[in-house]
Amino acid sequence: MSGPLRVAVPKGAIFEDALRVLEGAGLPAGILRENGRRLVHEREGVRFIVSRPSDVPVFVEYGAADVGIVGKDVLDEQEPNVIELADLGVGACRMVLAVPEKTAGRVQERISHAEVIRVATKFPRTARRYFEGMGRQAEIIALHGSIELAPLVGLAEGIVDLTATGTTLRENNLVVLDEISRSTARLIANRGSYRLRNAEVAALMERMERSILG
Repeated sequence: MSGPLRVAVPKGAIFEDALRVLEGAGLPAGILRENGRRLVHEREGVRFIVSRPSDVPVFVEYGAADVGIVGKDVLDEQEPNVIELADLGVGACRMVLAVPEKTAGRVQERISHAEVIRVATKFPRTARRYFEGMGRQAEIIALHGSIELAPLVGLAEGIVDLTATGTTLRENNLVVLDEISRSTARLIANRGSYRLRNAEVAALMERMERSILG
């Protein structure tokens, strides 16, 4: 396979972490800081595709990108048909069940008694698996904006969401009832690209891992 190596990079929380790892592996990722509005950048035989984190696995799975960087939380939610190559060890965060502090005891009691609670989340599959794994049921409401708002206005009794520092939860008087999983950024590859560009992809993965280890 010829042409530039196509790398999908996520906007948002792990953007800078992703750039540091890519730069540490010798890729000219600094170009992405030069113009934040451009979504496609090409330099020195590498094409960078900048997208929402949830879209990175889509670009990689369908071959628009050869490799990408994405949080484990997104992979767990979407279960895309890609190859997970490496844990990059950056962008650490937790997936949690959080509820208003003043109702935490009552919600915990309702869950213990197998009552159905209503939960808002950007990660409906993850939330559903979590409750099913406990043998419990929950009414899952999928949202795309500020999840913390849902319990504040009575839309839901709790939320399933990511937190890195817990600051946003505290600011909205929410407390963690349970930790569902932990997430870090992962390097993923398109299955066809991994086969046809194996030497390039393997070399990139090795350089990235060396960079992380210092």
